[in-house]
Amino acid sequence: MAAAGRNTLLSASSTVQNSTADNQTTEEEDGQNLWSSILSEVSTRSRSKLPSGKNVVVMGEVGSGKTTLVAKLQGVEEYMRGRGLEYLYFSVHDEDIDDHARCNAWVLDGDLYHKGLQKFVLSAESLPHSVALLLLDLSRPWLALDSLHKWSSVLREHIDKLHVPPETMRELEHRLVKQYQEYVEPGSDLEAVTQRRNADQEEESVILPLGDNTLTHNLGLPIVVVCTKCDAISTLEKEHDYRDEHLDFIQSHIRRFCLQYGASLLYTSMKEGKNLDVLYKYLVHQLYGFPFSMAAQVVERDAVFIPAGWDNEKKISILHENFQTLKADDVFEEVIVKPPVRKFVHEKEVLAEDDQVFLVKLQSLLAKQPPVTAGRPVDPTNRAPSGSPRTSNRSAAANVANVMPMQSGTKKIDPNMKGGQTSEGVLANFFNSLLTKKAGSPGPGGQPATGSSTPGTVRKSGSKLGLTDVQAELDRISSKSELDSTNTPPAENDQS
Repeated sequence: MAAAGRNTLLSASSTVQNSTADNQTTEEEDGQNLWSSILSEVSTRSRSKLPSGKNVVVMGEVGSGKTTLVAKLQGVEEYMRGRGLEYLYFSVHDEDIDDHARCNAWVLDGDLYHKGLQKFVLSAESLPHSVALLLLDLSRPWLALDSLHKWSSVLREHIDKLHVPPETMRELEHRLVKQYQEYVEPGSDLEAVTQRRNADQEEESVILPLGDNTLTHNLGLPIVVVCTKCDAISTLEKEHDYRDEHLDFIQSHIRRFCLQYGASLLYTSMKEGKNLDVLYKYLVHQLYGFPFSMAAQVVERDAVFIPAGWDNEKKISILHENFQTLKADDVFEEVIVKPPVRKFVHEKEVLAEDDQVFLVKLQSLLAKQPPVTAGRPVDPTNRAPSGSPRTSNRSAAANVANVMPMQSGTKKIDPNMKGGQTSEGVLANFFNSLLTKKAGSPGPGGQPATGSSTPGTVRKSGSKLGLTDVQAELDRISSKSELDSTNTPPAENDQS
């Protein structure tokens, strides 16, 4: 019995050990499966990451808004403008795989002196992963075609110097042609597009040939023509008398250029933020293959968007129907003429002096002037020579005295008047008699006035009386009035 019990216990313990070992083995296998699934997921994500090394090359005239455009795409309000070759970037986010990437943006200076700096951006290896932006300033439309031809020539010259292998160059050119031919309007059957791009059915798909004047200048590099400052259209209409036909004429020539290079066309305004989101989505579509469902826009004249592959000569000819005074084959430079430069004459700005400086100068000027006497100002120019008893401005009174002699004894001196009043009364009576009496008037009693009856001596007719005689007569009358006033007692009715 005891031996049987021991055997039963040993068998039970061995059974427990075996089951425990099996459980541990199962857990180890589950752990290995978990790590393998994590590693496989990581490897899958690494293969589906957004590619790096994508480049956007921005070219255009000075002041066309190159740096501002890239800063708006980046979402930066404050930025520093550089010279030569500027490096900026804008972020790209893929929500499906939750991945971020930076798209390099290189801004080339508008001066052709710096065109050699393209070698640091566009190389034989980076050319398949790049897009070129050619910027036009719509506030100066007379420079549009010249600017496009200039910068496209700069691009072509640089690409020719890269010595890209012929096979690679043909592949790049064929890629642009294929993209142009396979363009489909947004909203069409997506399954047909997928079948068209499927490699198994590629031979069966029908590809239409290119139209006239389409991709005649194939650089193997996608180009986007961006017309900046489209808000200046209203200014062109007000200040330079631009009409709708002029704007359509400009657009038609730009679209013909885009047709030749297989380029896209976009009107933007950094000031109003117009079409910036469209430009961002289109660049991400070109570089990273993101889906793009924005249709072409040609109705609004300041928000034009024409993707590569949509345009052709027939669609451009629709603009010619609005021409009234212009023709489609007119020379661009003869129609869109640069306005004459107006010479503004800037008036010299007058700056006011500091108050204290002005007061110091005024004080120094006043110190140099002679002092002014109190009371009535005296004019030194009219002052008579020193020693003269009378001034020259009294010569008129002397002349009157010569022609109108005073009659003696016309009025008596009032003995009741005081000394000062007597003297003043005598002088007043004297001058009044000179002004009222005429020469030769009869005196008292009908006797004509003679020379002996006048206080002064009358000379011949028309002669003048000397100043000394008049002064002597005045002195005699004054002394006589003073003697009379001292000898005469005061009147009884004098209350003073």
